[in-house]
Amino acid sequence: MESQAIEVKVLITGAAGFVGSTIAKVLKATNPELSVIGVDSFMRPGSEQNRIKLANLGIPIIHADLRSTSDVDSLPVADSIIDAAANPSVLAGIDGNTSSRQLIEHNLNGTINLLEYCKKHKASFILLSTSRVYSILGLSQIQVETQNKAFTPIADQKFPEGISELGVSETYSTQPPISIYGATKVTSEILAQEYGATYDFPVWINRCGVLAGSGQFGRPDQGIFSFWINSYLRKAPLKYIGFGGNGYQVRDCLHPRDIVPVIVKQINSKSTEVQPICNYSGGIEQSMSLAQLSDWCSEHCGAHDVESEEEMRPFDIPWMILDNRKAKELWDWSPKTSIEETLQEILEHAKANPNWLSLSAR
Repeated sequence: MESQAIEVKVLITGAAGFVGSTIAKVLKATNPELSVIGVDSFMRPGSEQNRIKLANLGIPIIHADLRSTSDVDSLPVADSIIDAAANPSVLAGIDGNTSSRQLIEHNLNGTINLLEYCKKHKASFILLSTSRVYSILGLSQIQVETQNKAFTPIADQKFPEGISELGVSETYSTQPPISIYGATKVTSEILAQEYGATYDFPVWINRCGVLAGSGQFGRPDQGIFSFWINSYLRKAPLKYIGFGGNGYQVRDCLHPRDIVPVIVKQINSKSTEVQPICNYSGGIEQSMSLAQLSDWCSEHCGAHDVESEEEMRPFDIPWMILDNRKAKELWDWSPKTSIEETLQEILEHAKANPNWLSLSAR
């Protein structure tokens, strides 16, 4: 008699968001042995659209607020939790539009409730974290020069420990200031590792660079690639802020589907040893400045004027690229989607959805 494969149940929190829904769709399509269930509070404008798309693929989504202990306690038993739920804005709590208390409740209290769930059910916990856990002070003091409308670190300088011309590694400091948002994420990381070690369940921390792709809800403080391309296409107002008002600040770009192969390995691993934290990013090869992004948009969408404002915003840094060499070493991982492919994908989605910015900014 042939033995039947054991179904592995996976809960994805924040499943109606861009990252969570992308991971859910790829897992469902490429790993039929997984039973994928989404969890979301549907607080983000536009997220209801992803519920419909996921339901059509056979991925149910449970309406639950992770801040509520009773909501989390009522979730079905699963083997793994992929935590993609967060308020992802570095300006949250200081922009005059959001509450710092609400940010902490969403990003930290929600994590605690999920860790209690994993403690109870011995489920593995996979946290999608962020480059914003890294200390702003050292990053803001990196000496840069301009090359091809983009900042690049001057090679002949003494870098802070953990930073090189290839980017910010996992050994770089996470000491404040890192923003309130960054503080909630690094605290979640520490708590997750402590819970896993104390209560004997697997924990994985995946720090991601700037995530981008079609269907991302774009705003100036998050989803910058989507926001910029959608705005450029519709000739909506755009502005370079800080650093001389030239748009030379640089970020790397990663499509979230590219981290799914590692997540699958983490789901299937039963190791309860404290695992090394890894960066996942587009790296130097898949990075771009806002000015370079504008040139790309001009070529594909036609000319559009971008305003300038020299005044700096809190927590802005000129250059942030994650060094992803550890992920390559430990997981044989590298990003598969080029930045050109990602931008083109966003543009095609923008053309097909003319009201996307207004939908996601309600």
